[in-house]
Formats: sequence, C-alpha cells, structure tokens
Amino acid sequence: MKSLYFIASMLIGVAAAQPAWSQQSGKDVYTKVCTTCHATGLAASPRYGSAADWGPRVAKGAAALYQSALKGTAKGMPAKGGNLALSDAEVKGAVDYMLAAVKGSIKEGDAKPLAKVEDKPAAAPVAAAPATPAAAGSASPQDALAFNRLLKPVSKRNLPPPEDGIHDAVNDGTHALQPPLTAFGGMPKSFAGNRINWVEALSAKKINPRWDKTDVNATPIVMDLNIVREVKGSMPDVVYPHKQHTEWLDCSNCHPGIFVPQKGANAISMAAILLGEKCGVCHGKVAFPVSECRLCHSKKKEIARAPAPNPQ
Repeated sequence: MKSLYFIASMLIGVAAAQPAWSQQSGKDVYTKVCTTCHATGLAASPRYGSAADWGPRVAKGAAALYQSALKGTAKGMPAKGGNLALSDAEVKGAVDYMLAAVKGSIKEGDAKPLAKVEDKPAAAPVAAAPATPAAAGSASPQDALAFNRLLKPVSKRNLPPPEDGIHDAVNDGTHALQPPLTAFGGMPKSFAGNRINWVEALSAKKINPRWDKTDVNATPIVMDLNIVREVKGSMPDVVYPHKQHTEWLDCSNCHPGIFVPQKGANAISMAAILLGEKCGVCHGKVAFPVSECRLCHSKKKEIARAPAPNPQ
C-alpha cells in the first residue's frame, strides 16, 4: 500500500512539473517569461494592458509582432524572451494573450506606427530646472530606487547644456557649449543611453580618446580577451569583452578595486549591479544602461527540447 502511495505521489509531482513537450498557455508563458519587462515597461517595452503602448505596435500587424517575439529586436527584446526552450506556438500564444488584454481599447488614432527617434521634431526650449542630486548623478550607491531611475524611458535626451540640470544655466559659458544633438550628428546610433553607439564610434575612428593627458603619442594596451560567465536559467550567458573596455580604460580602473583578477573571486548579480556595484559602477551611469540585456547576455545557449512521448 505504501508503495502505491509513493508511486502516486511521484506521478502527481511529474504532472505538476509540466513536461517540456506539453504546450504551455499564453498566460503561463507571459507570467513566467514576459512579465519581467512587459509588466513594468522595462527597456521601453509595451506594458501589459496599456492601449497607448500597444496601439502603434498593433498597427504593424500580428505577423510582425510574432516575428519580433520569436527573433528578438535590436531595441533589446531577446529571441523568445530569452527562453529558447519555448516553442514558436508558445511564444505566439504569449503575444496573443497580451494583445487580448488591449483588444477593444485601442482607438483608431492609437494604431499608428512608431516614429523613428531622429524623425521627432526638436523640443521647444524650456526654462532650466535647478540641479538636484539625482539629476547630477550623485545618488548614493545604496539608493537602489534612485539608480533604477535609469531603467525608465525618459521623455527628453541629450538636452542642451543650459537645460540638462548638470551645467550652470546662468553662466554665459554654458550657453556657448555645443548642444549634444549637434555634436552627435555624425555618430553611429544606438537604442541605449544617450543613443550613441560609442564602441562603434571608436572602431570607426569617429572619436580618438587621448590615452595620456600629457603624452599625445601614448597608445592604449589593448587586451583582446573575452570572459564568459555562465548564467543560471534560460538567459543567454554573459560575454565580457576586454578589447572594447581596454580601448577606453587602463586595467587599473577595474582591477583589483572592482574586480579581483582571479577565477571565481567575483560574485556578480543583477541586484548588485542595480545598486551601482561591479558592472553597475559604470553601466547605467557613464556607459549604456542595464536595460540593454542583449549587449551583455550575448552568448546563446543550446537548449535541447525533450522528445515527445511515443504514443505507442
């Protein structure tokens, strides 16, 4: 009798675990995979139930939305939400589930394609706001909420110096500085941070950072070495490229103060990064924000799906 009870318990546990060949519902996939970004609007993703967010995307048609969800987008959406074990049908089901939440609430005027960032007219000049500690980037590393402000899409970027809350708006010299949008006109574009791809700009010789403040002929010591950090779960593994970093920074900027140059000596988590530690010392402050997941989680995992059970 005890043996039968044990076997029954095991069968119930296996059923609850839901085998890989059993298709999950769109709601289940959304709850387990999609909610991290789509419940909060992380990385400017359309929020669940928001007609304003989904309207311009609905105008592109369901096929385009399916393609974005399956293949990922350049704006930061990973293929299949970062869970490559999902079937195409499961991913499409999650899209259908999110679309159903706004069905009937999207007005005709909302269903217009999104305009490109560079096509938007320049904002009219506004009076400069007084600088605040948060605006000046002086938030305490322990203030997680202040740091997380960098994950929110801001309404205006690359403001002129008198309006950016950093420079002294009443100083005549501030008004003589070149506005960022003018200075960045010929730079390669990005979807993150201040919308400039600085790594590409460096590779294309659009910029030439000075390596030494006194010796104009000094050149960087570039280390072409990739460090791969395996990530638990379905997210792609993190690739840290030394080459792109050492073209900007000397090794002493990171070692050993931030990272101990020894395998297994650095415990890194998203919580620590969001608190401004480890990678968060730069990223989200002077480098692209941590909302750009795929720029770091760039090594795909080969996840084998369990074979379907033999009906015989």
